[in-house]
Amino acid sequence: MANELWSATIDRIGEFTDEMFDGGVFILFGDPVPDALGEVSIVHHTRQAAAREIRVGDTIELGGVILTLDEVGERANLNLTDLGHAVIYVNSPEQPLLPGAVKATGQARPHPTVGSPIVIQGE
Repeated sequence: MANELWSATIDRIGEFTDEMFDGGVFILFGDPVPDALGEVSIVHHTRQAAAREIRVGDTIELGGVILTLDEVGERANLNLTDLGHAVIYVNSPEQPLLPGAVKATGQARPHPTVGSPIVIQGE
């Protein structure tokens, strides 16, 4: 049975996110967010530690799509706690894993909308 580890609600979506979404790149950032980053980010208000560190095999619901985490960068948990920040690469196995990023796979590409949840779950 899955347990919720971390969650947020999308407050706003930056005006320049469509091209990034098309490329499988989803940037989460907790408010307040620097203006330049806000333009390319999915902005929310959650700045808290996950119930435990997120890890490979956990899932994230984003834009109505469930994705499985395949890789978790060494700074991803700290950034999520301190800044509400993570870069999520979806269905991009060739993408090098950056320290603050996670790589995830799923059957579809997420389509985040304002008011929709972001939920990370684990066993």
